[in-house]
Amino acid sequence: MRSAVRLAAGDGFRLDAVTCVDDHRGWSAAEMGSGHRLVLVRRGLFRRKADGRAAVIDPTMAYLGVPGEEEHFAHPAGGDVCTSVSLTPELWRTLAGEGPPVRPTLYVDARLDLAHRRFLVAARGGDTAFELAESLLSLIGTALGQIAPSGPRTLLAGATEASVFGPAGNTETPTPGADSTGSTVGPRPGGAGAPVSWTAEAGAGGVGGAATRGRGVAKAYAVKGSPTRAGRSRGGGVPRSGAVIADAAREAIAADHPAAGGLMSLAELLAVSPYQLSRAFTRELGVSLTHYRNRVRVGRALDRLEDGEPSLAGLAADLGFADQAHLTRTIRHHVGHTPAALRRLLAPRTP
Repeated sequence: MRSAVRLAAGDGFRLDAVTCVDDHRGWSAAEMGSGHRLVLVRRGLFRRKADGRAAVIDPTMAYLGVPGEEEHFAHPAGGDVCTSVSLTPELWRTLAGEGPPVRPTLYVDARLDLAHRRFLVAARGGDTAFELAESLLSLIGTALGQIAPSGPRTLLAGATEASVFGPAGNTETPTPGADSTGSTVGPRPGGAGAPVSWTAEAGAGGVGGAATRGRGVAKAYAVKGSPTRAGRSRGGGVPRSGAVIADAAREAIAADHPAAGGLMSLAELLAVSPYQLSRAFTRELGVSLTHYRNRVRVGRALDRLEDGEPSLAGLAADLGFADQAHLTRTIRHHVGHTPAALRRLLAPRTP
């Protein structure tokens, strides 16, 4: 069952909090996209298939919807809560140009996550004409910048970053060697989005299937037909794409599976080599596994800070950081602010 609560509406846009409590692993009946919208996940995980292309959607992966596309949804992990930002065709063209997105999904880095949270804070402030509208432009600009983060290039058909947002855009500039693996930060056009192929024992589900029930843990996350450490495909099957491997890794990390705490153990869980996992993940998402796992932990830290978490030391321990200093360094690297500054940014506005 899906429900929506209108949070705010302004000139050319509306903002809804959408809650879904479905718990089914199979695809839903077809739905037709009703308008231009950016959908970001606050909590939970689900799968979306649009015009035949499937993707795992969670707090690290948003999607852009357009009118008339055929959509199906699956909820292998139970319910979820999303923010849906709907734009009129006129405002969409103003911000993004003509035509559909060049790809339907985009990686939500910590800066886009912060823009999303600040947008929600502005929505609670009541000033839709100015404060919320400015926050909307920041959110959409950062989102489109994630599709093409390095200079003026096509963001959506008919639009460029320079023409819409100016030469620099409104995004995090990728820097080679930005994390401990030396990976360049910034998503690769094309991104993840292929469906995960589960073993027969796991059924069609993902998180919440056999792995979380304690039976067939490795098989529930193993990528069917994926190459073994000897470099051959299991059972003689065709090796799966990097997108399939990346999606399976993301679901395990989102579920906080014990094996997702390290590269070697995660590769063992997915039945691929550590080298193949690391290479496929970086190629598909444009960030290393280390960077991505920290991104997920930073998102959880932001949740706690937004709820008024009083102890940074306790927060660091709960999220698996070495200490409070490690937590602070990681958050500053991903978001550009210290935890203390984020408390102020995310605090409820007073009239």
